[in-house]
Amino acid sequence: MCMVIFAPIFAICAFATCGGYHGLLQVKVDCADRRQNNLSINIDFSYPFRLQQVHFKAPLCEAKRNEILFLDGDFSSSAQFFVVVGVFAFLYSLLATVVYVFYQNKYLKNNRGPLVDFVVTMIFSVMWLISSCCWAKALSDIKTATNPTQVLLLISACRAHENRCTATQGPLWSRLNTSAVFGFVNVVLWVGNIWFVFKETGWYKTGQRYPTRSASGKRESFGPQPSRQDSFNQSRGEYGQKVHKQSSFNQSQVSFSLPQTYLGKPVMYERENKAATQGPMIFVNEM
Repeated sequence: MCMVIFAPIFAICAFATCGGYHGLLQVKVDCADRRQNNLSINIDFSYPFRLQQVHFKAPLCEAKRNEILFLDGDFSSSAQFFVVVGVFAFLYSLLATVVYVFYQNKYLKNNRGPLVDFVVTMIFSVMWLISSCCWAKALSDIKTATNPTQVLLLISACRAHENRCTATQGPLWSRLNTSAVFGFVNVVLWVGNIWFVFKETGWYKTGQRYPTRSASGKRESFGPQPSRQDSFNQSRGEYGQKVHKQSSFNQSQVSFSLPQTYLGKPVMYERENKAATQGPMIFVNEM
């Protein structure tokens, strides 16, 4: 959500403050012979900072004529690269916002959307880093090339000690400094978003399916854990099984220790045995 809100805003601030810049440098030349005094020279420059094409007219104190001078340096490549990265980052941020809000199900389907988003986020992170560093270096060189002391050395009349040259107005650098700051803010924002995009990919989810071994040597599983009620029922079942096994063991032990008895009629059994063990019976008939 942070990426959806801040990425387009910071991208606009970065390329707008750089692409819409307009600078003005004003110097004044006073000749020693008083022929030409208080001559103000306005030097305008702007994006894309092709300073070698910026020209201005400076007076020659020896004669009533002017010379045409040019500034030094071409910093258009770094400035345009920075602006292009900002514009494309802004467009991609808007597209990602639309996908996140209205096409969330299609985005997460078959893992293609998160993988594309992860790769593009890494590319923009690298591009923001390179373009911001290049633009910061180019901005430092632009400040040097438009330094009033450096510009006055280009004017022939100012190299003569009898003439007096001063800078009455210098360019304001706050806007370009802000653009460089926003460039590095975008670097932090896009690099920090890599982790959140990676969590949506199948690579991260596949790694979460397998248990990992902790420092104590036990395996830790990331699956669903049983609830308290399930644990109570499981322990209750195990306790019932133990009680049943114990009672079965006691019953078998008691049945093993009891003597085997016969529940018939022992008296009749003994008489029959006595009768069977006696000798032959003699019957006497009395007359």
